Amino acid sequence: MSDCPILSEGYSEAIEDFLKAVYMLQQEQDRVQTSTLAETLNITAPSTTEMAKKLAKANLVEHEPYRGIRLTPAGERVALEIVRHHRLLELFLVQALGYSWDEVHEEAERLEHAVSERLAQRIAEYLGDPRYDPHGDPIPGPQGDIAPRDLTPLAKWPVGQRGQVARLRDQAPDMLRYLADKGLTVGAAVEVVRADPFDGPITLRVNEVEQVIGVVVAQYVLVGPG
Repeated sequence: MSDCPILSEGYSEAIEDFLKAVYMLQQEQDRVQTSTLAETLNITAPSTTEMAKKLAKANLVEHEPYRGIRLTPAGERVALEIVRHHRLLELFLVQALGYSWDEVHEEAERLEHAVSERLAQRIAEYLGDPRYDPHGDPIPGPQGDIAPRDLTPLAKWPVGQRGQVARLRDQAPDMLRYLADKGLTVGAAVEVVRADPFDGPITLRVNEVEQVIGVVVAQYVLVGPG
C-alpha cells in the first residue's frame, strides 16, 4: 500500500460499489467472474462488462475477457476506503447509537459514500481506533492496512479444543439473529463437543451452554484461539 492515506477522489457511488464488490469477492478468488459480480451487484452481465472496461481505462481494475476482473493497486485503495467507512459506521451504530448487529449493514451501506476520510478518522478515534467491526471483520487503517489473522471455520475446529468466535462470514440479518440465539457472537467461548459424520449436526458448548447447529452454518463461523 501507499504511504499516503487512502482516498476515493470523489468517485461515483456506482464505481465505489463496484470496486468494493470486487474487493470482497477477491477474498475468495484471485479473479472475479463477470457473472458472479453481476449477481452480487444485482445488475446485468453486459452492464458489469461495460463498467469493467470503463474502470480498466481508468486503471482501477484489470479486465481480461473470459479470465475475469481484479483490482489494481489504485482500485484497491478506493475499495479499502469504502470498506473502512462501512465497518467503522457499523461499529459506531452499535456502540454509540445502540443498534443491534443484525440491523447495521443496510444503514452503513447508505452512509458509507457520504463519509469523508476526516470524519472516518474522527469516528475511529472516538471508538478507540478499533481493529474489527461488530461481526469480526477487520477495519482497514488510514493507509489501507489490515491486521492478518489465522482463523478456522467452526465446522473444521478440532473436537475438544476451546476457541473463541472471531468473525462471521454470513451477515444476513436472519443468520445473525439465529447465531445470536445460539450464543455465537464475536468473542464467545466455544468448544466442539461432538461432530456427527457425513455432514451431520455439530454439538457445541458455547459460553458453557450446549448448542447444536448444522455443518453449513458452522462453515460461516470463524474461530481463533480462546
